[in-house]
Amino acid sequence: MKYIINKHPLAIRWFHWLNFPLLAVMIWSGLLIYWAYDPYAIKMFGATVIKFFPEWFYQKYHIKRRLAEGMAFHFVFMWLFAVNGFLYVLYTIISGEWRHLLPQKHSWRDAWLVLLHDLHVRKTVPPHNKYNAAQRIAYTAVVVMGLGSLLTGLAIYKPVQFNWLTFICGGYRTARLIHFVLTIGYCLFFIIHIVQVALAGWQNFISMIRGFEVKDRAAVESVTAKGGSDER
Repeated sequence: MKYIINKHPLAIRWFHWLNFPLLAVMIWSGLLIYWAYDPYAIKMFGATVIKFFPEWFYQKYHIKRRLAEGMAFHFVFMWLFAVNGFLYVLYTIISGEWRHLLPQKHSWRDAWLVLLHDLHVRKTVPPHNKYNAAQRIAYTAVVVMGLGSLLTGLAIYKPVQFNWLTFICGGYRTARLIHFVLTIGYCLFFIIHIVQVALAGWQNFISMIRGFEVKDRAAVESVTAKGGSDER
Protein backbone atom coordinates (compact mmCIF):
# COMPACT_ATOMS: atom_id res chain seq x y z
CA MET A 1 0.00 0.00 0.00
CA LYS A 2 1.34 3.40 -0.97
CA TYR A 3 0.76 6.77 0.64
CA ILE A 4 1.84 10.39 0.12
CA ILE A 5 4.16 12.42 2.35
CA ASN A 6 4.15 16.19 1.85
CA LYS A 7 7.79 17.32 2.03
CA HIS A 8 8.63 20.66 0.40
CA PRO A 9 6.34 23.75 0.26
CA LEU A 10 6.03 25.54 -3.08
CA ALA A 11 8.07 28.54 -1.88
CA ILE A 12 11.01 26.34 -0.81
CA ARG A 13 10.99 24.63 -4.21
CA TRP A 14 10.97 27.96 -6.05
CA PHE A 15 13.84 29.36 -4.00
CA HIS A 16 15.79 26.11 -4.47
CA TRP A 17 15.44 25.91 -8.25
CA LEU A 18 15.95 29.65 -8.81
CA ASN A 19 19.13 29.54 -6.80
CA PHE A 20 20.73 26.95 -9.08
CA PRO A 21 20.85 29.03 -12.32
CA LEU A 22 21.60 32.22 -10.38
CA LEU A 23 24.59 30.66 -8.63
CA ALA A 24 25.76 29.06 -11.88
CA VAL A 25 25.82 32.44 -13.63
CA MET A 26 27.59 34.01 -10.63
CA ILE A 27 30.34 31.38 -10.71
CA TRP A 28 30.74 31.60 -14.50
CA SER A 29 30.89 35.40 -14.53
CA GLY A 30 33.20 35.33 -11.50
CA LEU A 31 35.64 33.23 -13.48
CA LEU A 32 35.64 35.83 -16.23
CA ILE A 33 36.52 38.48 -13.64
CA TYR A 34 39.11 36.28 -11.95
CA TRP A 35 41.13 35.91 -15.16
CA ALA A 36 42.11 39.60 -15.00
CA TYR A 37 44.20 38.78 -11.94
CA ASP A 38 44.54 35.10 -10.97
CA PRO A 39 47.14 34.88 -8.19
CA TYR A 40 45.79 31.92 -6.23
CA ALA A 41 47.62 28.62 -6.10
CA ILE A 42 48.38 25.86 -3.62
CA LYS A 43 52.14 25.53 -3.11
CA MET A 44 54.32 23.05 -1.25
CA PHE A 45 58.02 23.65 -0.61
CA GLY A 46 57.97 26.53 -3.07
CA ALA A 47 56.49 24.44 -5.91
CA THR A 48 52.99 25.02 -7.31
CA VAL A 49 50.80 21.95 -6.75
CA ILE A 50 47.47 23.39 -7.90
CA LYS A 51 47.01 26.56 -9.95
CA PHE A 52 43.58 28.22 -10.01
CA PHE A 53 43.29 27.86 -12.97
CA PRO A 54 45.78 26.37 -15.49
CA GLU A 55 46.21 27.98 -18.88
CA TRP A 56 44.50 25.14 -20.76
CA PHE A 57 41.31 25.76 -18.72
CA TYR A 58 41.03 29.34 -19.96
CA GLN A 59 41.70 28.27 -23.54
CA LYS A 60 39.21 25.41 -23.50
CA TYR A 61 36.31 27.45 -22.10
CA HIS A 62 37.17 30.72 -23.92
CA ILE A 63 37.41 32.72 -20.68
CA LYS A 64 40.22 35.09 -21.66
CA ARG A 65 39.65 38.75 -22.45
CA ARG A 66 36.03 38.83 -21.22
CA LEU A 67 36.44 40.94 -18.06
CA ALA A 68 33.80 43.55 -18.93
CA GLU A 69 31.28 40.84 -19.82
CA GLY A 70 31.96 39.02 -16.56
CA MET A 71 31.54 42.18 -14.47
CA ALA A 72 28.30 43.09 -16.24
CA PHE A 73 26.71 39.69 -15.53
CA HIS A 74 28.18 39.40 -12.03
CA PHE A 75 26.95 42.78 -10.78
CA VAL A 76 23.42 42.22 -12.16
CA PHE A 77 22.94 38.65 -11.01
CA MET A 78 24.44 39.29 -7.57
CA TRP A 79 21.34 41.33 -6.68
CA LEU A 80 19.02 38.58 -7.90
CA PHE A 81 21.07 36.04 -5.92
CA ALA A 82 20.92 38.26 -2.82
CA VAL A 83 17.17 38.92 -3.10
CA ASN A 84 16.42 35.22 -3.61
CA GLY A 85 18.52 34.35 -0.56
CA PHE A 86 16.92 37.06 1.57
CA LEU A 87 13.39 35.96 0.66
CA TYR A 88 14.34 32.33 1.36
CA VAL A 89 15.62 33.15 4.86
CA LEU A 90 12.60 35.40 5.52
CA TYR A 91 10.21 32.65 4.44
CA THR A 92 11.87 30.01 6.64
CA ILE A 93 11.56 32.35 9.64
CA ILE A 94 7.90 33.27 9.02
CA SER A 95 6.78 29.75 8.07
CA GLY A 96 8.73 27.98 10.80
CA GLU A 97 10.71 25.92 8.30
CA TRP A 98 13.88 26.99 10.11
CA ARG A 99 13.06 24.38 12.75
CA HIS A 100 13.78 21.67 10.18
CA LEU A 101 16.96 23.34 8.91
CA LEU A 102 19.02 24.61 11.83
CA PRO A 103 21.53 22.18 13.37
CA GLN A 104 20.56 20.72 16.73
CA LYS A 105 22.52 19.86 19.85
CA HIS A 106 23.83 16.53 18.56
CA SER A 107 23.90 17.37 14.84
CA TRP A 108 27.70 17.18 14.49
CA ARG A 109 27.82 13.76 16.14
CA ASP A 110 24.87 12.49 14.11
CA ALA A 111 26.31 13.95 10.89
CA TRP A 112 29.34 11.69 11.35
CA LEU A 113 27.01 8.70 11.75
CA VAL A 114 25.17 9.75 8.57
CA LEU A 115 28.49 9.83 6.73
CA LEU A 116 29.36 6.33 7.97
CA HIS A 117 25.94 5.16 6.78
CA ASP A 118 26.42 6.69 3.33
CA LEU A 119 29.83 4.99 3.11
CA HIS A 120 28.13 1.68 4.01
CA VAL A 121 30.21 1.39 7.18
CA ARG A 122 27.15 1.74 9.42
CA LYS A 123 23.92 -0.10 8.66
CA THR A 124 21.45 2.36 10.13
CA VAL A 125 21.21 6.13 9.92
CA PRO A 126 20.40 8.13 13.09
CA PRO A 127 16.66 8.90 13.44
CA HIS A 128 15.69 12.23 11.93
CA ASN A 129 12.69 14.18 10.76
CA LYS A 130 12.57 16.13 7.50
CA TYR A 131 16.35 16.50 7.14
CA ASN A 132 19.15 14.48 8.67
CA ALA A 133 21.96 16.04 10.70
CA ALA A 134 24.36 16.32 7.76
CA GLN A 135 21.73 18.09 5.67
CA ARG A 136 20.92 20.51 8.50
CA ILE A 137 24.57 21.48 8.81
CA ALA A 138 25.10 21.74 5.04
CA TYR A 139 21.96 23.79 4.33
CA THR A 140 22.64 26.17 7.20
CA ALA A 141 26.28 26.53 6.18
CA VAL A 142 25.39 27.43 2.59
CA VAL A 143 23.13 30.25 3.84
CA VAL A 144 25.99 31.63 5.94
CA MET A 145 28.28 31.27 2.93
CA GLY A 146 25.80 33.24 0.83
CA LEU A 147 25.89 36.08 3.34
CA GLY A 148 29.68 35.92 3.36
CA SER A 149 29.80 36.11 -0.43
CA LEU A 150 27.50 39.13 -0.47
CA LEU A 151 29.50 41.03 2.15
CA THR A 152 32.94 40.24 0.70
CA GLY A 153 31.59 40.90 -2.79
CA LEU A 154 30.45 44.39 -1.78
CA ALA A 155 33.80 44.95 -0.04
CA ILE A 156 35.76 44.30 -3.25
CA TYR A 157 33.14 45.83 -5.57
CA LYS A 158 33.05 49.20 -3.77
CA PRO A 159 36.12 49.29 -1.49
CA VAL A 160 35.96 53.08 -1.16
CA GLN A 161 32.22 53.48 -0.58
CA PHE A 162 32.18 50.45 1.73
CA ASN A 163 35.61 51.04 3.25
CA TRP A 164 34.32 50.06 6.70
CA LEU A 165 33.14 46.71 5.31
CA THR A 166 36.44 46.16 3.51
CA PHE A 167 38.23 46.87 6.78
CA ILE A 168 36.06 44.36 8.66
CA CYS A 169 36.82 41.75 5.99
CA GLY A 170 40.56 42.23 6.59
CA GLY A 171 41.28 44.50 3.64
CA TYR A 172 40.75 44.22 -0.10
CA ARG A 173 43.08 41.26 -0.68
CA THR A 174 41.70 39.24 2.22
CA ALA A 175 38.11 39.96 1.17
CA ARG A 176 38.91 38.81 -2.37
CA LEU A 177 40.52 35.62 -1.08
CA ILE A 178 37.53 34.85 1.17
CA HIS A 179 35.20 35.50 -1.77
CA PHE A 180 37.19 33.06 -3.89
CA VAL A 181 37.32 30.37 -1.18
CA LEU A 182 33.55 30.63 -0.70
CA THR A 183 33.10 30.02 -4.43
CA ILE A 184 35.15 26.84 -4.15
CA GLY A 185 32.92 25.95 -1.20
CA TYR A 186 29.79 26.29 -3.37
CA CYS A 187 31.26 23.92 -5.94
CA LEU A 188 32.09 21.35 -3.25
CA PHE A 189 28.63 21.75 -1.74
CA PHE A 190 27.05 21.16 -5.15
CA ILE A 191 29.02 17.94 -5.66
CA ILE A 192 28.18 16.63 -2.18
CA HIS A 193 24.55 17.64 -2.62
CA ILE A 194 24.25 15.72 -5.89
CA VAL A 195 25.81 12.63 -4.26
CA GLN A 196 23.37 12.86 -1.35
CA VAL A 197 20.42 13.19 -3.71
CA ALA A 198 21.61 10.16 -5.69
CA LEU A 199 21.95 8.12 -2.50
CA ALA A 200 18.50 9.18 -1.32
CA GLY A 201 16.88 7.93 -4.52
CA TRP A 202 14.57 9.14 -7.29
CA GLN A 203 11.58 9.77 -5.03
CA ASN A 204 13.62 12.17 -2.92
CA PHE A 205 14.66 14.10 -6.04
CA ILE A 206 11.20 14.27 -7.58
CA SER A 207 9.75 15.51 -4.28
CA MET A 208 11.72 18.74 -4.74
CA ILE A 209 9.82 19.24 -8.00
CA ARG A 210 6.28 18.22 -7.08
CA GLY A 211 6.45 18.77 -3.32
CA PHE A 212 5.52 15.30 -2.11
CA GLU A 213 6.96 11.81 -1.99
CA VAL A 214 5.16 8.50 -2.57
CA LYS A 215 6.09 5.89 0.01
CA ASP A 216 5.45 2.16 0.25
CA ARG A 217 4.05 1.45 3.71
CA ALA A 218 5.61 -2.02 3.98
CA ALA A 219 9.08 -0.68 3.06
CA VAL A 220 8.78 2.19 5.53
CA GLU A 221 7.76 -0.14 8.36
CA SER A 222 10.74 -2.36 7.55
CA VAL A 223 13.20 0.59 7.68
CA THR A 224 11.63 1.93 10.89
CA ALA A 225 11.88 -1.47 12.55
CA LYS A 226 15.63 -1.47 11.86
CA GLY A 227 16.08 1.86 13.67
CA GLY A 228 16.10 4.17 10.65
CA SER A 229 13.63 6.82 9.51
CA ASP A 230 10.96 7.03 6.83
CA GLU A 231 12.24 10.40 5.54
CA ARG A 232 15.42 11.68 3.97
